[in-house]
Amino acid sequence: MEGQQEQWRQIRVVNIESMESWNFYLTKATHQDSLVVVHFTASWCMPSVAMNPFFEELAFNYPDVLFLSVDVDEVKEVAAKLEIKAMPTFLVMKNGTQIDKLVGANPEEIRKRIGAYAEAIHVA
Repeated sequence: MEGQQEQWRQIRVVNIESMESWNFYLTKATHQDSLVVVHFTASWCMPSVAMNPFFEELAFNYPDVLFLSVDVDEVKEVAAKLEIKAMPTFLVMKNGTQIDKLVGANPEEIRKRIGAYAEAIHVA
């Protein structure tokens, strides 16, 4: 059981590898009425790479929120569809619709916004 719990912690952020997986997780989140936070990243972008541990920490702290990671070079169609122009970019989505966007590595602002959205959903 301990190993399973540790494995769950390690996979709190889902890596999107295709347009199909993007659609699958967005549909799943919509059916579950879940908030979705997406980190658009690139392996060559050091600020994006530096945000990965922080994003993992957020995912662990907000278990009711779905956290997705999209490498813009690996899944170009998702980045193009959402008009992602800079990395890192963080999107907050609800019911398949973007409700917030933050461009740049600003951990405290990201934490504040996700906390506010997560709180609003629990109150509603």
